[in-house]
Amino acid sequence: MSTAEQHNPSQSTKKISPDLTENTDYCKKVMGNSKDLMIRPLQCLHKWSSVMLYIDGMVDVQIVNHSILESLLQTRELPDFSADNEHLSYLQNDVLVASNVLLIDEMKEVLDALLAGFVVVLLEGSNQGLKIAAAGWEDRAVGEPISQTVVRGPMEGFNENLRTNTSLIRKRIRDPHLWIEEREIGRVTNTRIAVVYLEHIVDQEVVKELRRRLDGIDIDSILESGYIEELVQDKTGTIFPTVYNSERPDTVCAALLEGRVAIIIDGTPFVLLVPALFVHFFQSPEDYYQRADISSLIRMIRYLAFFIALLAPSFYIAITTFHQEMLPTNLLISLAAQREGVPFPAFIEAILMELTYEILREAGIRIPKTVGQAVSIVGTLVIGQAAVDAGVVSAAMVIIVSITAISSYVIPENGLSISVRILRFVLMILAAAFGFYGILIVLLITVTHLCSLRSFGVSYMSPFAPYIGKDLKDTLFRVPWTRMKTRPLSTGTPNKTRQANQKTKR
Repeated sequence: MSTAEQHNPSQSTKKISPDLTENTDYCKKVMGNSKDLMIRPLQCLHKWSSVMLYIDGMVDVQIVNHSILESLLQTRELPDFSADNEHLSYLQNDVLVASNVLLIDEMKEVLDALLAGFVVVLLEGSNQGLKIAAAGWEDRAVGEPISQTVVRGPMEGFNENLRTNTSLIRKRIRDPHLWIEEREIGRVTNTRIAVVYLEHIVDQEVVKELRRRLDGIDIDSILESGYIEELVQDKTGTIFPTVYNSERPDTVCAALLEGRVAIIIDGTPFVLLVPALFVHFFQSPEDYYQRADISSLIRMIRYLAFFIALLAPSFYIAITTFHQEMLPTNLLISLAAQREGVPFPAFIEAILMELTYEILREAGIRIPKTVGQAVSIVGTLVIGQAAVDAGVVSAAMVIIVSITAISSYVIPENGLSISVRILRFVLMILAAAFGFYGILIVLLITVTHLCSLRSFGVSYMSPFAPYIGKDLKDTLFRVPWTRMKTRPLSTGTPNKTRQANQKTKR
């Protein structure tokens, strides 16, 4: 018995009654006489009393009128029916022109079908019914991805409809081995979840483990992919993301071709990918659409930006507080002159500026777009310059915080950027207390923690720890496609060959 059935056992055991009034009254009672429940009595083929039920706004009216009503209200000569419910099979196979018509025999199936956008037809005297596919609610059109934009590449992004998202993947991977498994999770929401993978490429142990974790979820609602991400990840006590998410079909398809598994959740454009490695969060789809030398340079810039966003404020605090001898004399004199009128130590100065920036970042996300640009200009220019003129912070600190903020946006995946923001404050505190020794302590603990993480059994720091030499071709840099003959070995794929040996004509 599923979790939904356990939640309301009366719905799972009640059969469809031969009495139409009893069935319609039951649906009204369970749904609280909701006004969007449409009940349309009719004489099916001018012979049988029946009723058609559907949820207004969740069905396509054209399908209801032309494919269902016109079929059921036509006049035709009927054969003799000897067996019970044979007339339902006749309607299913010979009368209705809808693409998907199924027999149902429980009231729970009736309610589930209505809430999924089906039309249900019940006949007087029959203990079965028909559910007819007629979903037609409004969806956001497939458009350009918002959170993961690239200069060169496909401009299509996932939307909130699960079937649209699976079709965007099917359009790119035309292989019958692309398998899609669906299940419903959430006792109340009954959210559809699709697990997508290439059967001949994926590590089957990863698929089995994912199935086990999904089937073990017992929660009343799944409203976004973040629910699933938190419920299936290996370790919750970490600030680093161990499940990758993307709203780009090309990114998901590339991951599937490497042997990873995609999790699509109905109602959100963000698709989850497992297993996820630390290096994946520095990769962008654009890396594979540019030449290898250009992609490698851009990727190295991302790694440099990562370390700047992580360490710049703590390095400034450590140097100005404990290690002034590391600075050239002229620079040290210049910094001392700037800080002469500042009443706070470097640590308090950095904390104030970082907190101000975090507040401005959140404000920029929440406020209406019409005034967002004005707030950004006021926050970055007016407040920063006013703080320097008032002697609250030094000009050097404004420069450090600005570089840090800009560098954090270079990281392609927002989940890792948030982890850097959290870790940056820890580094600043230890740098103020112990200087470079404090920074070193935090870095050693962080590296040890990263090496201990797993994503569905795969080492998070692979291919660095454990070291896999063949996988280094797509980590800090990207080699040309002619040399990327094998898939990443860290995913455990049984099909390691990406392309055959070939000689490119010059």
